Order: sequence, then C-alpha cells, then structure tokens
Amino acid sequence: MPDDPSWPTVDGDEVDREPPTVQVRRPEPPTMRIPAPVRATPVRVPPKPVAPATAAPPTEIKSEPEPVPEPITEREDPPAPAGRRKRPFVLGAAAVLVVALAGTAVVGTQQGWFDTTPAPTTAAPLPPAPVSLSVKGVGADGTPPTAAGVRSVLAGPAANGLLAPLTGVVVDPATGTALWNQGETTPQTPASTIKILTAAAALLTLDHTSQFSTKVVRGAQPGSVVLVGGGDPTLSSLPAGQTTVYPGAATIDDLAAQVRAAGGQVTQVQYDVSRYAGPGTAPGWHPDDVPGGYVAPIEPVMLDGGREDPTKDEVRRTSTPAAVAAQALARRLGVTAVAAGVAPPGAQVLGEVKSAPVDRLVENLMQISDNVLAETMAREVAKARGLEPSFAGAAQAVRDVLTEHGFDLSTATIVDGSGLSPNDKVPAKLLADVLTAAAKPDASDPRTAKLRPLLTALPVAGGSGTLAGRYEQWGAGGRGWVRAKTGTLTAVNTLAGVVLDTDGRLLVFAFMSFNAGETARVRGALDELAAALRSCGC
Repeated sequence: MPDDPSWPTVDGDEVDREPPTVQVRRPEPPTMRIPAPVRATPVRVPPKPVAPATAAPPTEIKSEPEPVPEPITEREDPPAPAGRRKRPFVLGAAAVLVVALAGTAVVGTQQGWFDTTPAPTTAAPLPPAPVSLSVKGVGADGTPPTAAGVRSVLAGPAANGLLAPLTGVVVDPATGTALWNQGETTPQTPASTIKILTAAAALLTLDHTSQFSTKVVRGAQPGSVVLVGGGDPTLSSLPAGQTTVYPGAATIDDLAAQVRAAGGQVTQVQYDVSRYAGPGTAPGWHPDDVPGGYVAPIEPVMLDGGREDPTKDEVRRTSTPAAVAAQALARRLGVTAVAAGVAPPGAQVLGEVKSAPVDRLVENLMQISDNVLAETMAREVAKARGLEPSFAGAAQAVRDVLTEHGFDLSTATIVDGSGLSPNDKVPAKLLADVLTAAAKPDASDPRTAKLRPLLTALPVAGGSGTLAGRYEQWGAGGRGWVRAKTGTLTAVNTLAGVVLDTDGRLLVFAFMSFNAGETARVRGALDELAAALRSCGC
C-alpha cells in the first residue's frame, strides 16, 4: 500500500490516469459503475520516512467541497467490531464516489451529455424545389390548320367503303372556317347526335342551376296522398348512398320518410301525371324500344328512367313508369291502394325531393345517351316557352330556341328529342354549327357561355360514356383527345364532337354514315376519321 492516498483529480494534474468508467445514455443522466470496496484486512505497516509533499494549488469546483481524508499512521489499527468496516476505507470509498460524480458533472457538461436535445447527426433536408402549377385553356394561339392539310389527312379514312355514303364537315371554331366538307347541308338521320340540339336548347333556355321536383301532397279524400310528377325521371329506387345510372338522384325513400314524418294516416296513394300531355311514345319509335331497354313511355314521374335494374343503362323498361313509382311509394308507406289522380289546388305538401341541376342532367344524358332524360328535357323547354309539353310541342320548342339564337334549321325535321325516331332529319352542318358556338375560344359569341357545358358533357374517346369502349382497335391515336356524341340506329352511324390536333388547335367535326355494314366496323371507321384529325399538324 502506498504511503499517500492517490485520488482522482479534475484539474488535469494526472493526465496519465483514465477517469472512472462512465456509461452515458442520453437523454437520461449518466450512470457510473464503481466496484464495491473490499473488506479491509489489518496490515502491519513498517515505519518509513515520508517525503514532504508539495501542495497543489486549490482547484475551484462549483459543487460540494472535496472531503479531506485522514492520514494513515504507522500504528496498527485495532480489529474492527463485527459487522463494521474500518473508517478510513469507508471514507475513502465515499470520497471516490463524490469526486467521480463531480468529475463526471464537469466533463459531462463540457461534452454536452446532459443536453435535452441530441445534437443532429445529419444535415437538414433542402427546401422543396419551387413548383408552379397552371392550367392552360385551349385557345387560338396554336398554328392555324389549313383546308389543304385537313383534306390531306382525311383523304384516306374518308374513302373507306364502310362509311359510304358519308356526309360531314370539319370547322376551325376560332375562325369559323370550314376546312373539310362533304354533303354537309344534306339532311340525314342523326340518331342520338340530335341530343346535341336538345341539350343546346335546354342550356339556352333553362337556368343551369334549376332542379325538377317530385312532391307528395295531401289528397282530396281522407287518407289519400298524391304523388305529383315534376319532370324528374331520375328519382332513385335505391337507398341513399347507392348509385344508379343517374348520379346525384333523389330517392323515393327520402320522399316516403318525409310523408311519414308529416303525420296522418295514409290509406291510398294516387299519382298525378298532368304536367305532360300527349302520347308517351313518339312517331317512328319501334314497338320493341321499351322492352328492349332503350326508352320508357315519357311521363313526368318515374323511378330510374323506368328501368327494372337501376344500375344498368340498357335494361328492360316498364310501360307504366308513373304507376310503378306510385306503387313503390305505397309499399314504403304500408298501403296497397294505388290509382291515378290529380292533386287538389293548393294542397298541403307532405314531402318534396329535387333532381340534380340542369347542367348535370345535360351531362348525364350526353354521357350515356339517355333517351328518357333527353325527352323530358325537351318537354321542360316546351313548358318554359309556354308550348304544350308533348312530343310535338317539345320539337317545336327546340326548333324555335335554336332558330332564335341564329342557327339554320330550315332543312331540319325534328320529331323527338332523343333521336330514336328515324323520321328525324338533320344536316351535319347544323350539328357542327352548334358545337362551334360552344367551342369558341373567347367571349366574342354571346351564345358560348351558355353552351360551354355542352363540350364538357361530351364522352371522352376510350375514357367515358358511350366512347369508353371505343378507340382501342380502331382510331387509337384519338384516345383521350377526341370528345364526341355518338349516334346509332339500323344502318345509321354518326359522330359529332371536338378534337385537339397536335398543334394545340381545337377542331369541330360532324360525320354521318349510312352504311348497312357491321355496326362495330362502321363505328371503327368513323373513329379512324376523327383520330386522323388529331394527327393533323396542318
């Protein structure tokens, strides 16, 4: 044992000694592992001269003062009592602990062991790169197409024998210039492309945000209620949250719930169809059109357009849509008696639901080419103009509205609003003229603002509506670039819409084919014709 005790120091006077072993785990305070002192054994220390030690300058420690150990003398200590350790070793261990903790505190503070926030080990990420998002509308700043260029790209597709006889026209809406034309003034059967005229008349006449309502009022007889048709054929038979072919449709469940909440015993449900007049089917419609799923008799109240399956477009329809709607309401009210009737003037309203807005109904009828919705829209135009809401009145209303807005219908024959009748006759130029007014790149044409929803309502080639399954085998180059309304009857295939060419210029087209060949192949030839315009940098 050395003559003088050796103690850990904190002022660097013993640089060859390693500090006590310390384990540090941040952010918790550091811990220190110190061997427990060994029980002392009495030792006889022979006398030895002690050299005088030079006192080190005092070091200021901002903690508790370091205890001074007692000197070890030459005498032999008496044996310690049982259960007790010798005092010098106890004090030595305590002093070691205090000094070690003090040293750890100083070193730890200098090294940042006690910082609550760990020092970062990686550089902060760079700020995100600036991104500027913008949407650029189609304008007139693209390279103007030429008539010669358009004739060149259409020469091959237009000569396809599957399209003969073919009429049509291509127009630059920015200038109104016809770039290609072939028999465009000859009236032909338009099939469903006549819906362009019906939709245009509705957009020019009706408030785009207006809605059609279906009401239930108290009947004239005690216990009776009357279902009053308000021109909405989209009323849904499905529970709320389940979608039919008409997105955003009101539900018969909601209407029934309102009637129940109004109170009073209900014993009979009547239905009032007096809003419309005349027959439910138009001249020229085929007897199989209703059971075949193309249309239902036109009445001012019906469920799901008269469909037996509200989730499918072309599915069998009912021949008595208003009565079926009344029966559905009666079941929900717990009664069985259903009959036709008329609502009393000023009757108390027990419930009312409303359709989607007019502009959304127009989009719906154009996307899936819905014949019932087109016919009811035409009759609502007739009602707005004070004409009889029948097929004849609706046809006259559409003609009058378009004529008043500068379109030439002198050679057109309109029988219905859907195009199901082969008796409809329309020139390709009229279809293109309406689309051109809707597609103007500026506000120079006062008709453009009201007709603009007509363009966004057009199905997208290979993407939506009646064009979703096309532009794959034929016309793939126009996929996503062509938007058009389709038309199909026996030996009739038509296509009218818009396409963005490779120079960024919007072109309007209307093509009408009257070939009795295979429908899929004739449609494909029309798609090739429209897709060729997409490739036009001409």
